[in-house]
Amino acid sequence: MSTTENSLTRYELAERLTAAAHSVSSILTTEFPTAANRSYLHPVLGQLAAGPRVIGELNDRFEELVTAEPSLVTPAGLFTLASYASALGWLTESVTELTVAVDRICTRVGIPTTPRTPDTDGTAGTGPDEENDTFDFTFSALELAAIRTAAEAAGLTPVDYVEVLSQALLAGSRITDACMEISSGLRDDAAYVLDEANDHVRTDDGPGSLPTLVRSLLTRMEPAK
Repeated sequence: MSTTENSLTRYELAERLTAAAHSVSSILTTEFPTAANRSYLHPVLGQLAAGPRVIGELNDRFEELVTAEPSLVTPAGLFTLASYASALGWLTESVTELTVAVDRICTRVGIPTTPRTPDTDGTAGTGPDEENDTFDFTFSALELAAIRTAAEAAGLTPVDYVEVLSQALLAGSRITDACMEISSGLRDDAAYVLDEANDHVRTDDGPGSLPTLVRSLLTRMEPAK
């Protein structure tokens, strides 16, 4: 039996890309319980918990895909592998950036990486400071009350609490954007592989010959003009 006959069909290849897209999307819907003294991390804890797990799953599936397509002789197989590898690399980079951002937040609030003195909950231990309750933007009375309550539980001043919460929201928005783009690209590539008649997926130098994710990564790597 020839290697081509052993190769996965276009439908099977597209199915693997679609499954990967679902896995990446699941990162954004993962919930993780957040203690009151760590409420500022709520926007990122779900993604932080799910990201490494999904990366591990995709890596295992990628290895299976390579094994199932040993000769890499079909254009559809090459196209799928390029898309999958790009998704895995992009997601790994994004989760790493999220981890670094969370680590910076933890350092900012004083969560210790080495033992600290009399601070049993690992916070900075300063407590809310009413004299330092000045913000660069306006909150309603209800919002201010909620901020003060959350800041007190976290052992932070209201200003510090808003700062680290803003950093967490920013990190959360970045991983959300990345996951949405990766998932969308995988679905686009799956549709392209599936719709091409007779397995004639293009792998030439034309603009439509590269997977969506590969083209997106190349665009991101271009120096700003």
